[in-house]
Amino acid sequence: MPVAKSNAAAVTGEGALPRHIAIVMDGNGRWAERRRKPRFAGHRAGVSTVRDAVQFCARRGVEVLTLFAFSSENWRRPAEEVGLLMNLFLTALQQEMRKLHDNGIRLRVTGDRDPFNPELRAMIEEAERLTATNKGMHLVIAANYGGRWDVVQAARMLAERVALGELRPEDITEATFADATCLAGLPEPDLFIRTGGDTRISNFLLWQLAYTELYFTETLWPDFDADAFEVALASYASRERRFGRTRHQVLAAKA
Repeated sequence: MPVAKSNAAAVTGEGALPRHIAIVMDGNGRWAERRRKPRFAGHRAGVSTVRDAVQFCARRGVEVLTLFAFSSENWRRPAEEVGLLMNLFLTALQQEMRKLHDNGIRLRVTGDRDPFNPELRAMIEEAERLTATNKGMHLVIAANYGGRWDVVQAARMLAERVALGELRPEDITEATFADATCLAGLPEPDLFIRTGGDTRISNFLLWQLAYTELYFTETLWPDFDADAFEVALASYASRERRFGRTRHQVLAAKA
């Protein structure tokens, strides 16, 4: 059974749909191990689930889907597995970017690209350039990303603007800080989903998840199909999102 947790943030109501869904896609390795297959088989299966998730969200009218593909901590994994993951990322971009473009989906890859090899960096830039003017769903892939890295990058950017005289310290607000983070220009996530059974956010979108509804499920990522997605969306629709207000205030505002 899914384990659902709420950060008690306005009543969504039956049929409510999150504008932005963020997902930690966990459980690929365990999925493979349970089938006595190499861990990489699970990562391949996970790519197929990514494709299905993108299609599902686009059909349902979700505006933004952010997927945590590779964290800054994942470099600690065995070198062979990291190399295979990098090659899989490159291959997936090569195979999918034209399909994304044909379906009007805009791709953004966020994270520190410096450690990636030149071929992968070039492919990311090509995919982003190809889809930049599309008007459909935003697909954000977080690769070599960490929430603390994101906050530090934003702070550094603002500090540089202050040093150049472009910005006064007193002009730095939550809004200006948000505009310096990786999801600048996009709505904050309404729903966070983590598959695989762990109940933590693992350094993902630390700034942006302040009022996000959290949903955890034991389902491993390769098994997270449309039915599992519908369960997560039903959980979200049942939540009461108050953003610091009382229930009475929320209901009065909706009246």
